[in-house]
Amino acid sequence: MKMTEKLFERIINTSQDCVFWKDKERRFLGVNQAFLDFYGFESVDVLLGKTDEDMEWHSNPEPYKQDELRVLSGKSTYKVQGKCIIRGEDRDIIASKRPLYDGDEIVGLVGSFVDITDVIRRKEKNDGSQVLYTIDKLRKYSFFDKIIDEISLEEILDPLTGALSRAYSLKFVRSLIAENKPFTFTIVDLDNFKTINDTYGHSAGDKVLTSVSKGLAEYTDGFGLVGRFGGDELLVIDLKNIETEDKNSFFDNLYGNSDALRISVYFENGAAFVTGTSGCATFPYDAGNFADLFGLIDKMLYLGKNRGRNCYTVYEEKKHKDIEIHKIAKNGIFTNMQKLKSDIEKEKGFVNKLEKTLPDLAEFLQINDIYYVSEDGRMRGVSDREFEGDASDIGLVTDNDLFAESTLDLVKKHSPVFYDTLTKNGFETVLFARVKKGDETRAYLVCAVKRSLRIWQENECAILYFLAGLLSEEF
Repeated sequence: MKMTEKLFERIINTSQDCVFWKDKERRFLGVNQAFLDFYGFESVDVLLGKTDEDMEWHSNPEPYKQDELRVLSGKSTYKVQGKCIIRGEDRDIIASKRPLYDGDEIVGLVGSFVDITDVIRRKEKNDGSQVLYTIDKLRKYSFFDKIIDEISLEEILDPLTGALSRAYSLKFVRSLIAENKPFTFTIVDLDNFKTINDTYGHSAGDKVLTSVSKGLAEYTDGFGLVGRFGGDELLVIDLKNIETEDKNSFFDNLYGNSDALRISVYFENGAAFVTGTSGCATFPYDAGNFADLFGLIDKMLYLGKNRGRNCYTVYEEKKHKDIEIHKIAKNGIFTNMQKLKSDIEKEKGFVNKLEKTLPDLAEFLQINDIYYVSEDGRMRGVSDREFEGDASDIGLVTDNDLFAESTLDLVKKHSPVFYDTLTKNGFETVLFARVKKGDETRAYLVCAVKRSLRIWQENECAILYFLAGLLSEEF
């Protein structure tokens, strides 16, 4: 049998291990489908020509760089344990790598890795030993009935909470949309979760997550499923409560008469009263596709947090259609704003002021760099001085002074040049603000991150909006 490129692609994509190959400068040349699925990439294009450092996959990249340099000198590695960052979470992996030869010359390397995070958590008994859904329960839904015999239950469920994993929650949602089946989609964001972790420890935070997930699963038993989106954000996919009256009744009972929210959770060293903020919208009546539906939920979550948290917001077109995020942001009171202002007061020059804000912005917005688009339409990085891209059509995305999107759908639709710059550099989510002098736009501040569906919180929007106002004084 002749090995064609098409045949090679079919073979490599049957592997459940994440496989990749690089040139002798450690830049990606290709990956298999399992690799793309693991990181949530739709295409290999976001990787081509990039190194691990470019993709920011390791909190300390140097050991991994040295490991690959040893492979490129002719040594092979086998099942080396390490960590990588995926969607903001540290995951444990084991990787093997070998040099790639063209005759006697080393021209690159090929490697593979598997995720062993769940195995380690089970071994250390850190997973809460909780399973919320059995195979029989999942079979009731056509999406899971089709795949349940080919995929293990452990892969489908989040290892800590026992709810659906992020990946399979979103796959399930997309399947319902493809089937045109009505459902209500909710994000529940646990309030002050970081404070619980900081005060009582991460084991207490884990107990809160497992307790709320279990309560939500029991509350929705028979008509919906619960998933973990990531961190302290949980998902509810409800196939029963579609009408506004039914949704309000669902949440009234959830917040007032359930074992999921507004409950006390006890730890060895104390207790916490656990509340959450929820935002929901319904397919297909509120939105006809995934991106729009998620955007509405995002907006409802903003509203709930702006109202003081510990509440729910059900999307209603008449009430919420024209609400803009920047108006929500302007009405907030944010303690970090004064620090931003005092830090840059004595600095002179637009870029110098931006550079001074970087430590604050890294803390407040959890970003690695702040980018700006100057009047010439070039997008540049502040800490990464070599970064430069074309963003000349950024102003076509919106007429508003602030823009936040958990996907890049609107950017792609209205500003293809700006979209091309973002995607070529692996960015999947964006937030930006205009820097204006009077009515004239002089620059844009851009927060771009390599995380799919990051939800920009109202305080993050407000901080960028406030900073843009401060910087307008430089023009």
